[in-house]
Amino acid sequence: MDGTLINSEPYWLLAEHELMARYGHTWTDADQEHCLGGPLPKVGLHMSKLAKGKESPDYFAEELVRLVAEQFTKGLDFIPGALPLVQSLASERVPMALVSASPRILVNAAVSLLPLNTFGCTISSQDVTNNKPDPECYLLAAEQLGVDITRCVVLEDSRTGITSGLASGAVVIGIPSLHSFPKTHNLTIRKNLIDLSLDEMLQNFRSHVLGAYE
Repeated sequence: MDGTLINSEPYWLLAEHELMARYGHTWTDADQEHCLGGPLPKVGLHMSKLAKGKESPDYFAEELVRLVAEQFTKGLDFIPGALPLVQSLASERVPMALVSASPRILVNAAVSLLPLNTFGCTISSQDVTNNKPDPECYLLAAEQLGVDITRCVVLEDSRTGITSGLASGAVVIGIPSLHSFPKTHNLTIRKNLIDLSLDEMLQNFRSHVLGAYE
């Protein structure tokens, strides 16, 4: 969701800066890279350490979500190429799930901004026991869609998310944000989502794993 479908990262960054400034810490690029892709408990723990334990990790995670939710009310921008891709896949009746390390309140807010209800299911951090980089979220999404995870393509922009997608057994298309990624089986790196088509996704899938089924 964040950084892949919707350009909400600037809102997270504003909230992170605002929250940590209260405790005399300037949020750095290194902090941002460490926390990119969540999950929230990891971010809360990092912030609590930076604040020398003045508040608990749970406090920081909850306050960060509250601040981001405030930002969401101002409206969000889609990542370039994301909305046309979603609309194209929906028109072809491709089963889709939205899988996020964000809490349910933010997932619902993001989905409400879509012009069409195109996702067969949505998975939030509160729907799983183990969040990204564990593959549970993607395995659950495939289960709810009624599909084989090894016949799925995952779109991700963070190292945490890519690790989760690969561990699930899916083919992954990575759209780097702050990271660079080594070449790995079942992973293709793309600069962005602009002009990404269903045909290209199918060709990408076939090049990785379809031969195993033919």
